[in-house]
Amino acid sequence: MAYDFDLYVIGAGSGGVRAARFAAGFGAKVAVAESRYLGGTCVNVGCVPKKLLVYGAHFAEDFEQASGFGWSLDEAQFDWATLIANKDREINRLNGIYHNLLVNSGVTLHEGHARIVDPHTVEINGERHSAKHILIATGGWPQIPEVPGHEHAISSNQAFFLNELPKRVLVVGGGYIAVEFAGIFHGLGAKTTLLYRGELFLRGFDGSVRKHLQEELTKRGMDLQFNADIERIEKQADGSLKVTLKDGRHLEADCVFYATGRRPMLDNLGLENTGVKLDKKGFVEVDEQYQTAEPSILALGDVIGRVQLTPVALAEGMAVARRLFKPEQYRPVDYKMIPTAVFSLPNIGTVGLTEEEARDAGHDVVIFESRFRPMKLTLTECQERTLMKLVVDAKTDKVLGCHMVGPEAGEIVQGLAIALKAGATKQHFDETIGVHPTAAEEFVTMRTPVAG
Repeated sequence: MAYDFDLYVIGAGSGGVRAARFAAGFGAKVAVAESRYLGGTCVNVGCVPKKLLVYGAHFAEDFEQASGFGWSLDEAQFDWATLIANKDREINRLNGIYHNLLVNSGVTLHEGHARIVDPHTVEINGERHSAKHILIATGGWPQIPEVPGHEHAISSNQAFFLNELPKRVLVVGGGYIAVEFAGIFHGLGAKTTLLYRGELFLRGFDGSVRKHLQEELTKRGMDLQFNADIERIEKQADGSLKVTLKDGRHLEADCVFYATGRRPMLDNLGLENTGVKLDKKGFVEVDEQYQTAEPSILALGDVIGRVQLTPVALAEGMAVARRLFKPEQYRPVDYKMIPTAVFSLPNIGTVGLTEEEARDAGHDVVIFESRFRPMKLTLTECQERTLMKLVVDAKTDKVLGCHMVGPEAGEIVQGLAIALKAGATKQHFDETIGVHPTAAEEFVTMRTPVAG
C-alpha cells in the first residue's frame, strides 16, 4: 500500500525534530505535528529558559563579590519583567530556528493536535494522513497533586510567565527541577522555602553531593524543610496563600510552586485505537528499538520514561531515523555514563556511578574527595566551598563515577565524561597534568583516598 508519509512524527520537541530531520535527510517523506510550540519542553518551558533564569539569579553573587576586587557598585536593582521579556524574545528566536530546521530539511509541518485513528492513520485539523510509521514524541507534562487548594499553585510551565517576582515562594519537591527553581527564586531576591517530604533532596544522586548542596544552600540563607508535606492551600483575602502542612504547621507564601514529577503527555492521542501498551507508571512501553506493541508505531523521549534528558531524546531520535531509513549507520543508544548537570546555585555535575550505586553493584571502591574554597572567592567574604569526588574500583583502578558541586560543574564534568566513557583509570587521572590555576585541575591532583 502507498502511504502519504513514510514517517509521521507527533511532537516537535528535541527527539521528534531530530528523528524527523534526519529521516528526511535519508530520503524519507516525513511530517511532524505540533499542537503547542516548536522545540518542546526544553526550548520553551524547560532547560533553555531555566538556564537563562539561573544566569540572572547568579548576578546577585557577582555583585556581592565585586567589592573584593576593588569594584564599587551602586545598589543593584533587579527587574523581573525585563528578564522575562528578554527570555521570551530568545525563545521566539529559537522557535523560528526549529521551524526553519524542519522546513529546510523537507519535512512537512502540521500545526495542530494530532490524533491516531488507526495504526497507520493520523487525523489533524479535520484531515487524515496515512503513514508507514508513526512516531510518538509528545513528551511530558508537570503534575500537581490534587491537595485541597491545588488550583492556587503553579508548575514550571507557569513559572516562566509570572507577571512579577513573588516576594515569598514555597517550592515543593525534592528533584532537580525543585532545587533549580528554589535557587532561581532565592537568587533573584524572593524569600524562598524548599519543602520536601523525604529526608534529603536529590534522591539518586551521590550522598556526598546531596549533603554538600544542603550545606551550601543553608549557608546562603535558603529555608530547607525536609520530612514536610502540604495538607492544603488556602487563598487569603489579600491574595496571599496560607499553606497548612500535614504536621499542623502553617506557612505563608505569595506563590506555591510544585515540582513533584511529570507525567507522559498522551491526552486525546487515540492510543485506544491501537495495540500500544503503557507500563504501570503510564509511560509508553517500547522495546530496545523504540518499537511499541503496535508494529507500525514507535515512541521515544520523555513519553517512554527512560532517561528524561534532552540529549538522550536527541540520541534516541537519531537511532530511530537510522534504523528505519539508514540501517547501515544504525547503532543503539548507550545509556551508560550519561553526564548530567543540575543548575542549582552552586551547580552540580555528575557522570557514572554514585558511591552508593558502586557499592550496591558489588564494587570494592576507593573514594577520593576534595572540598575547597574556589580561588575566585579568596578576595571576598563568601565562604562557599566546592566539592569534587571520584569513585574508583579498587581492583581495576577504573574510575566508576565523577561528581562535582561548584561553579561551572556541568562544563567541567562534560569533558571528564569523555574520559570515563573511554574507560579511564585513576592512574590516567594522576598522570594528566592540570591546567593551573583552575578548579578543574583538582580532579587530577587528588592522591589520598578518604574511604575504601
